[in-house]
Amino acid sequence: MRVTMIGTGYVGLVSGACFADFGHVVTCVDKDASKIDKLKAGEIPIFEPGLDQLVEKNVKEERLFFTTDPTDAIKTADAVFIAVGTPSRRGDGHADLSYVYGAAEEIAGLMDGYTVVVNKSTVPVGTGDEVEAIIKQTNPEADFAVVSNPEFLREGAAIKDFKVPDRVVVGTDDERAKEVMTELYRPLYLNETPILFTNRRTSELIKYAANAFLAVKITFINEIADLCEKVGANVQEVSRGIGLDNRIGKKFLNAGPGYGGSCFPKDTLALSKTANDVGAPVRIVDTVVEVNANRKKAMATKIIDAMGGDVSGKTIGILGLAFKPNTDDMRDAPSLDIIPALQEAGAKVRAYDPESMEEASHSLKDVMFCDGPYHALEGADAMVIITEWDQFRALDMERAKSILNGNVVVDLRNIYTKADMTKRGFDYTSVGRP
Repeated sequence: MRVTMIGTGYVGLVSGACFADFGHVVTCVDKDASKIDKLKAGEIPIFEPGLDQLVEKNVKEERLFFTTDPTDAIKTADAVFIAVGTPSRRGDGHADLSYVYGAAEEIAGLMDGYTVVVNKSTVPVGTGDEVEAIIKQTNPEADFAVVSNPEFLREGAAIKDFKVPDRVVVGTDDERAKEVMTELYRPLYLNETPILFTNRRTSELIKYAANAFLAVKITFINEIADLCEKVGANVQEVSRGIGLDNRIGKKFLNAGPGYGGSCFPKDTLALSKTANDVGAPVRIVDTVVEVNANRKKAMATKIIDAMGGDVSGKTIGILGLAFKPNTDDMRDAPSLDIIPALQEAGAKVRAYDPESMEEASHSLKDVMFCDGPYHALEGADAMVIITEWDQFRALDMERAKSILNGNVVVDLRNIYTKADMTKRGFDYTSVGRP
């Protein structure tokens, strides 16, 4: 089938490359000429493990194309995916749908024959109705269907998530659209992937409900971690104890500095705003948003307390800046709250992250970005682990101790144990463990 992807951001690029790898012919469209030029030259604008090889392979085999001109790509497409950004709107927290609506208007003017227009972007309930109205108004003679097909891609594992998903959700009542979507995802039948067909509004809500529920789990275990610290319990053992219950599950029960990234912060906020607008507030989600924001700020206090309550004039070596490992995404990363708070308290910061330092440099000022983990620790009064990259899990602690100016270690991801670190002579602080 012929597929067009409007937008070459994280979702659009990964989805386009994976559809091409299924055997479909995919054209990715973006207005950013420099980004398209780089993609044509084989330069991937985001870090996602395996994506560069996947793009290179499918470009070489002439199934994946990039362009700034949507004309032919939309006219010849069986399905056109809208995969543009929906950031939180300044001032009120609602999802900014201007890019979605702009894409819909552009698609409407170029469609030729029956076309399935697919909302892949994360959008509030009812957006599909608005997209349909825009297309009808722009092109009254258009033969089309608007479908909701939310993405469930984890940054750092997106290719696997697309090719071996837990489920595929498709929102449409149009029988022809169901046939097109079934054919697009037919390669997944070999994996017996559940494909849930539902109405469009239900599909749109599934995405927000899924992300909000995961955010609730993260925030719940973070509050339990605070309780563990007060009563002398171990949050990791609590997590294991409740996670072995199949009704709860073990995923997203790792205590830490709070959630961040491109999805959870904006999606919980957008869901909350939508719910309040229709008079059905989701109070649990409202609380999660507030608690998570406060938690990221509290982590700076935790570090300062571990350093004796005063960091003025001291140097802190930060390991990890991205909101999670295997990505360069800095959106709403805990480090963006923690580091400025430490600087405001008078600390100097040296930092290292394997992938996100260039992106971080746009948001973090007066930080010395280093060449490696040990470079970040040279002369520092404390080592702080914010992101649990694999290369931080087995550091040479003797080497670290020899180059640190102090012996304080604050592990916000619980990747080491207190017994081992104390044995090595460190003053060790973790999250939710005695």
